[in-house]
Amino acid sequence: MNTQAPPLTVEEYHRLCETGAIAYDARTELIRGQIHPMIAKGTPHTVCCSNLLEVFFAITGGKFKIRSQDPITLPNVSEPEPDLVIAQRRNDNYLDSHPSPEDIVLLVEVADSSLAFDRDTKLPLYRECGIELIWLVNVPQDRIEVYGQSGEGEFYGRGEFVEFEGRAIAVDQILP
Repeated sequence: MNTQAPPLTVEEYHRLCETGAIAYDARTELIRGQIHPMIAKGTPHTVCCSNLLEVFFAITGGKFKIRSQDPITLPNVSEPEPDLVIAQRRNDNYLDSHPSPEDIVLLVEVADSSLAFDRDTKLPLYRECGIELIWLVNVPQDRIEVYGQSGEGEFYGRGEFVEFEGRAIAVDQILP
């Protein structure tokens, strides 16, 4: 007997939030039509997110829209909240809709206590939607995992550099 609720659409999820059925301050995200609680962020996670923001604000020079822990809308009844999204600029400044895969230049998940969920659930979700560049900042193993559409990860540790838009970024600038 399957006791899992039928999948929600993004619109139904928004309606639950708007009506208060999901508390305003609840930390949830919609993954494949199911509401998932978000794991509390520890200090290494928050430091890493701050580091990412500093690095990308410095190197992008306003060329892209930088969003941190904000929703994106995916076509498979999902509205996750990645730790960082570098998106194309749009005339509507994303007032009409959250970024979708075609807007996203880079998506970053910082994985500390959420490593298994981020790798096994969210990474495949992002790849199947066509997001072309995904970084998984693997805090427990002190590395950045870079995934393109090939699906094969490239791993960069302390003392190494990862590339974005032709710019070399020291892994040590990002890891806590």
